[in-house]
Amino acid sequence: MQRCAWAESSPDYVEYHDEEWGTPLHGDDALFERLCLEAFQSGLSWITILRKRPAFRAAFAGFSIDAVAEFGDDDEARLMADAGIVRNRAKIAAAVRNARTAQQQPEGLSALLWSFAPPGPRARPATLDDVPATSAESVAMARELKRRGFVFVGPTTAYALMQATGMVDDHVADCFRASP
Repeated sequence: MQRCAWAESSPDYVEYHDEEWGTPLHGDDALFERLCLEAFQSGLSWITILRKRPAFRAAFAGFSIDAVAEFGDDDEARLMADAGIVRNRAKIAAAVRNARTAQQQPEGLSALLWSFAPPGPRARPATLDDVPATSAESVAMARELKRRGFVFVGPTTAYALMQATGMVDDHVADCFRASP
């Protein structure tokens, strides 16, 4: 079975690629988790985040927006002491701030994020070299999220979120997961 080349290096990647990456995902809490994980990944390899994902879920109350929005100084200290997650003070504070900001979105986080998904199908990338790091839509998403008060959401992070949650489908042309 042919896969995107990045997915071949680890059984964790194979499972993530085959079952999750590029599959449309909706729901405020589900997308909040992905937004947080993409921010925590910044500067690190995705495999590190993927392997720590169960610990992240436990540490961040299953990424319930309402629960994380209630986190205070004691919670941030607890998270900084949790070796199961990435202990970066700025990223932890960003997750809490982003939860509070997500609560304020009248249309909900899912609808807000999906409003930046490009319309209709587009040309399938032939190789990994053809997969962009950003797009006009991810630049617009990052700009709007920042305008609304979100942090740690630059265009590259926004594009990775779009890829992971199926807003764009960047499975290469010969990958068995590529949409027709």
